[in-house]
Amino acid sequence: MTGQNSAGGGQLSTPDTTAPAPHALRDYALLADGRRGALLGPRGDIVWMCAPAWHDDAVFAALIGGPGWYSVTPAEPFVWGGYYEPGGLVWRSRWITTAGIVECREALVHPGDRHRAVLLRRIEAVHGDARVDVHLCPAAGFGTHPLHKLHRDERGTWTGRTGGLHVRLTGAPEARPDGAALHATVLLEAGGRRDLVLEISDQHLPPPTPADSLWRTTEAGWAACVPDLAGTMGQRDARHAHAVLAGLTGPGGGAVAAATTSLPERAEQGRNYDYRYVWVRDQAYIGQAAAAAGGHALTDGSVRFVTARLLEDGPALAPAYTATGGPVPDQRTLDLPGYPGGFDVVGNHVNRQFQLDVFGEGLLLLAAAARRDRLDADGWRAALTAADAIAARHREPDAGIWELDADRWTHSRLICAAGLRAIAAAPGAGGGRAAGWETLADLIVAEASADCLHPAGHWRRSPGRFDVDAALLLPALRGALPADDPRTTATLRAVRRDLGQDHYLYRFRHDQRPLEDAEGAFLLCGFVMALAEHQQHNDIEAVRWFERNRAACGPAGLYAEEFDVAQRQLRGNLPQSFVHALLLESAATLANPGR
Repeated sequence: MTGQNSAGGGQLSTPDTTAPAPHALRDYALLADGRRGALLGPRGDIVWMCAPAWHDDAVFAALIGGPGWYSVTPAEPFVWGGYYEPGGLVWRSRWITTAGIVECREALVHPGDRHRAVLLRRIEAVHGDARVDVHLCPAAGFGTHPLHKLHRDERGTWTGRTGGLHVRLTGAPEARPDGAALHATVLLEAGGRRDLVLEISDQHLPPPTPADSLWRTTEAGWAACVPDLAGTMGQRDARHAHAVLAGLTGPGGGAVAAATTSLPERAEQGRNYDYRYVWVRDQAYIGQAAAAAGGHALTDGSVRFVTARLLEDGPALAPAYTATGGPVPDQRTLDLPGYPGGFDVVGNHVNRQFQLDVFGEGLLLLAAAARRDRLDADGWRAALTAADAIAARHREPDAGIWELDADRWTHSRLICAAGLRAIAAAPGAGGGRAAGWETLADLIVAEASADCLHPAGHWRRSPGRFDVDAALLLPALRGALPADDPRTTATLRAVRRDLGQDHYLYRFRHDQRPLEDAEGAFLLCGFVMALAEHQQHNDIEAVRWFERNRAACGPAGLYAEEFDVAQRQLRGNLPQSFVHALLLESAATLANPGR
C-alpha cells in the first residue's frame, strides 16, 4: 500500500464503552497543527494528544495504557476505512456499517493556537440513517487528573476542567456525564451531519467560534503551507510527507522527531524512547529535503531553528531541544502499563550526549539555504560557529547518529567534512574562509582514512569496529568524497551486501543473529540507499529501493522508524519525521535521472 489516500480496512468492529484497545501502529492516522498532534484509530478513537504543547503531559494517554481518550464510533457493527484529503492532515474516517455508510471528517484547527487545541469532528450520514456513540474522557497529566466541574449551559455546550486545562465540547447537547466522562448517542437522518468542536486550553476559553469558520481556517492553513510538488516521484506521497512534516513543525521552525513517546522499537527489549523533541540532525534532514523539493517554508523554518540554537549554545550545541528551543528533560517513567510490548517513558537521555555530526548537518542545512539565496547574516554567523566547533571538537569521541556509546564514529567525522565542503562552496562564503574550511575537511577525511578504512577498501564504523554501517552512505551523498571515489563505491557495495535484504536496509549488525532478529529494517536507511544508487546512476535499483520502502506504511501513509519485514508492521514512535524527510528528498531527487 503506497498511497496515503488508499482505503484502509478489512477489520470488523463493534462499539465498546470501555477505554479503546490498542491497534497495530499502521492503523493510526495523525491529526496535527504544528503545536501538538493526536493519534486517531480506526474506531474513531483519539487515544493520544499532549496539550498545550508537544512536550507537555498527555491529556489523551490511552495509547500507552492510561486514562484519556475521545471516540466517535458507529453504534452498529462496521468495517473501517479512511483517507487524507490531499494537501494536508484532514482525515476522513469512513465506516461501512450494517445500516449504511458513516463518515467523520477530522482535523486539528491549523495553524494551531499556542494555548488552545481545537479538534474538529464532522459526522456525516452518507448513506442511510446513522447512530454514532461519542465518548469524551480527557485526563490531564497522563491520566492523573480526571474530568470534573462538568457544566451544561442553556445552548447545550459542555464545559469542564482536567488538571490545569479548560475543556469545552460544542455540538453534543444530548451528552450526559458518565463518571469522569461525557457520553452521547448522536442520531442522524440520511444526508445529515453534526459538527463536534472540542477545545482544550491552559487559559480561559474565548467565546465559541462557529464550526464552519474553523473548517475554513484549517483548509486555508493547509493550502498555504503544502506546495503542489509537481515533478516529484510519487507526487501524492511526496505531498503527504511534506504535510506530515508541516504538521510536526512549530512556529519556531522546529519539527518534533515524532508525535509520540513509548512506542517500542522491539517488543520487551527496553527500546522505548520519547521522541516529542526536535533533533538538530532531523531538522537538517527536513530542511535539505524541502530545499530539494521546493518547500521553502520548511527550509526556512529549519534554518531559523538551527541558527538560533547554534548562536545560543555554540560548541555546546545539544543534539535535541524542545520545540520551543528549551532543554530536553531527564528521562523518567510513568505508572502506566505502556503500549503492548513496551513501557512508558518521558524525557530522553540524549540531553546528556555529545553528537559531533550535528555540526556537520547544521552546515549542510545552512549551505542548502545559501544556494537558494535564503541565508541571512545570522545564518552565516551560525555557520561560522558550527565550523569553529568542528575545528575544536572533531577528534572527540561522540555518541554518533545512532546515539550509542561514545566512540570516534566514522560517520560523525565524515559528515562534518561534508558540511565544511558544502558551506565552503556556498555563495557568499568568501575565498579565505572557504579555503580554510576545505583544508579542515581534507584533514578530517585523511584522519578517518588512516584509522577507519577497512582493508577491503570501504569505511568501517569506527577505529575499533570493523563492520559497515548504513549511515556511512551519507557522507558521499553530502559531498565529503566524490561519487566515484573508490571508498564511496566500496562502501555502497559493502552496505548493500551486508545490510540489505529484499530492498530493505538495516542500520548495522548488532551481533551474530540474523539482521531481522535484532531489529526492524530502518526506513531512513532504505531511502538513503535509493539516493546512493541514484548517485551511481543505477536508476532502476534506486527506484526499486524507493518503492519498496515507500510501501512500508499503513493506510494513513505514516512511517515509523522501523519496519518489521516478516510481520509487515511498523515499530517505534509515529510518525517519524526523518523518514518522511528522506522520502521527500528521494521523491524529488529520483525524479531527475542523471542529476
